[in-house]
Amino acid sequence: METFNHDGSDRFCMQLEDVQRVTVLGAGNMGHGIAEVAALAGYDVALRDIEEEFVQDGYDQIEWSLGKLAEKDRIGDDEAEAALDRVETFVDLGDSLADADVVIEVVPEKMAIKKDVYDEVVEHAPEEAVFVTNTSSLSITELSEVTDRPERFCGMHFFNPPVRMDLVEVISGKHTSEETLELIEGLAESMGKTPVRVRKDSPGFIVNRVLVPLMNEAAWIVESGDATMETVDSTTKFDMGLPMGSFELADQVGIDVGYHVLEYMHEVLGEAYRPCPLLVEKVEAEELGKKTGSGFYDYENGGAEIPSDAIDADVRRRLLAVMANEVAGLVGNDVADAPAIDRAVMLGAGFPDGPAKLADNEELAELVDVLDDLHEETGEERYEATDYLREAAEAGGFHGDAGGDEAGEDDAFAAYDTLNVAVEDRVGYVEIDRPHRMNTISGELLDELADAIDRLDADDEVRAILLSGAGDRAFSAGADVQSMAAGGAEPITAVELSRQGQQTFGKLEDSDKPVVAAIDGYCLGGGMELATAADMRIASDRSELGQPEHNLGLLPGWGGTQRLARIVGEGRAKEIIFTADRYEAETLEGYGFINEVVSGDEIDERARELVESLAAGPPIAQKYTKRAMHAGRTDGEAGLEVEAMGFGHVMNTDDLMEGVTAFMGDGEPEFEGK
Repeated sequence: METFNHDGSDRFCMQLEDVQRVTVLGAGNMGHGIAEVAALAGYDVALRDIEEEFVQDGYDQIEWSLGKLAEKDRIGDDEAEAALDRVETFVDLGDSLADADVVIEVVPEKMAIKKDVYDEVVEHAPEEAVFVTNTSSLSITELSEVTDRPERFCGMHFFNPPVRMDLVEVISGKHTSEETLELIEGLAESMGKTPVRVRKDSPGFIVNRVLVPLMNEAAWIVESGDATMETVDSTTKFDMGLPMGSFELADQVGIDVGYHVLEYMHEVLGEAYRPCPLLVEKVEAEELGKKTGSGFYDYENGGAEIPSDAIDADVRRRLLAVMANEVAGLVGNDVADAPAIDRAVMLGAGFPDGPAKLADNEELAELVDVLDDLHEETGEERYEATDYLREAAEAGGFHGDAGGDEAGEDDAFAAYDTLNVAVEDRVGYVEIDRPHRMNTISGELLDELADAIDRLDADDEVRAILLSGAGDRAFSAGADVQSMAAGGAEPITAVELSRQGQQTFGKLEDSDKPVVAAIDGYCLGGGMELATAADMRIASDRSELGQPEHNLGLLPGWGGTQRLARIVGEGRAKEIIFTADRYEAETLEGYGFINEVVSGDEIDERARELVESLAAGPPIAQKYTKRAMHAGRTDGEAGLEVEAMGFGHVMNTDDLMEGVTAFMGDGEPEFEGK
């Protein structure tokens, strides 16, 4: 299809529906992973490498991975077979590019190699094809300028392994058109990924721009003798709550990978990114981490053993200060805003909270002081606070002063970090927004959920509540054990944590408004306990549910031993909890736990349809119905008494007259709760 460039010149502009065939250049770990993701999304895939052996290895890995997904019931056998059938292998470059709509280049991370590839690609690729590079740090602009279509060239940075990782950084080069960026973001979404826009071509983009200097600073701390490696990793893992210690993460990713990104950043951005000699030594000795058997830790003899009690507050502040400075550099140079940075790092690196939020929680002004002291002491450029960091500190943080005492209802909802909450057409929508952590439940989420329920329950405009999880992988996969193990400023005991969850879920159960849980994906442990607090549950056919606590030597501690038995009966509840098995949605529909099972494509629409119908119901009658049912659980006489009182109350309401009038006139009642 034809459209016009901003300067009026003719050019091709492809739409997402036009993309049928994707060519992946490079069949290594990332290449075959991206090819598999594209094939699973329904695209025809041409997988190409320079030798038959390489491309066959890539194809075999795709076949193995699809088999594993089917074995774990993540996809059906037919789906795995169909995806594999969509992958065609090539050695000849011209043949692989025939009919390509999008070309994804995944060759080694060397500028010269990538440029050589594009020199050949432009000779064979269809005129309308869009080019994307999977580089993790190299210049998109420089690569685009060796092609004949720089406006249809951008970065599409997947994370390893592509089949499991949700994040895709979509990076704009200097010449990239908005249409190209929108197309590639749509392509990423069609592959089940979460795209995050990188507005400017900047070394390291977002995730590596934060992680790699953090790794470098950890090395400098040890190199200078200010702390041991064990102290640094203990602090990052058990105080900051990051998924791994800094050195543990470097070993996992490959010390050479981070080092080469750092080298490029040093070359382009200057002395502030000079690699620490400790990293240089490891790379030169080819002690690169897990893949070589040793790195900062020895993996031939058990690997990393990180103490949980070697935390150092000075190390935490120093690392947070350096990380905050990188966030400020990205925001100040309009590479990305703070919410996008937080989202990218949580999705791409598994942080429990984004780096901007972590810095805000520590107080930016204090972190600026840390940098100033270090800069005065050492003279090192990496400690020179950016202008934007100082501005953000004066403004109250990267996220401003959202949720302050004078914030209104909408502002308070917007200030939540773990939830998306909105009110629309008499429905309160509550979405758990931690897809990077499978929507697991943290202490912070419990606090925010309790507050959100209180607000929605007190709002007379809200007539029903819909509870869901962001993304399509999990409603909630349970408690966030990692963040809870890391603790916080005021750690609580296990008993207190149990009571906190019981009370929060109890608020949902005790709400006078009908509550629907829309379950899509994993609903496990604490996530299933949360779902039991709803009045009705609708699930997609791809969902898995269960209470796996007994596999860990635990028991459901957020009301699961009580509510589940009331819903499915004591025998079924004991079966679900004692076996710790996972159940398909259809099975739990038969047990009476799920009210309705629909396809994954229909879950959102059907859940909205159900909750909107409940919101149109008579709120006074609904309130007393719930109260009577709940009262009757332990005392049948009390339940009957509440029922009688409720019946007497509704007999004197305008809603009753509205209902009777509509019934007699064969119309639809409009209940107002009066």
